[in-house]
Amino acid sequence: MFGFFKRRENVFHKLIEQQASITYEGLRLLVKYLETQDSEIAEQLSLKEKEADEVRRILIEELNHTFVTPFDREDIFALSRSIDDVIDYADSTVGEMVILKVQSTPYMLRIASLLKDAAYEIWHAVQRLPKHPGVAIDHAQRAKALENRVEAVYREAIADLFSGPEDVHHVVEMLK
Repeated sequence: MFGFFKRRENVFHKLIEQQASITYEGLRLLVKYLETQDSEIAEQLSLKEKEADEVRRILIEELNHTFVTPFDREDIFALSRSIDDVIDYADSTVGEMVILKVQSTPYMLRIASLLKDAAYEIWHAVQRLPKHPGVAIDHAQRAKALENRVEAVYREAIADLFSGPEDVHHVVEMLK
């Protein structure tokens, strides 16, 4: 009965760190897929996404069975959801590329590589958070800077897509 009131700080940190680690591994697979377009790598990424979902379900179950959390339960939930979104989007990107037979581009590879680096920074931020919050903030800021670089590469790719008259016609045909 009193287990409901017991502190579970290590459980939450361990699960979020595990989620971040799996997400980093998933982003490494995304980069590898874009380099090779190997269907086996796509399957490995899908398995990582399922593994990450399972860790998230366990974390939510722990949240539901804990009265006192080491920090705000909504923050724990939001951090877990955000980390999960990253690997979900990586998996759905590869899934759509396979179904639609989309070939990767240098822009896609650059974006995926930056996202992988950002996932690495998030993983390290989560690792450092309990004992070295200042270092964790440094890692989080590097992840944010990488996100800004992703947006710049994305805009560069869009500008390149519309760079010539035949390209604009091709884009319009694709959108019909």
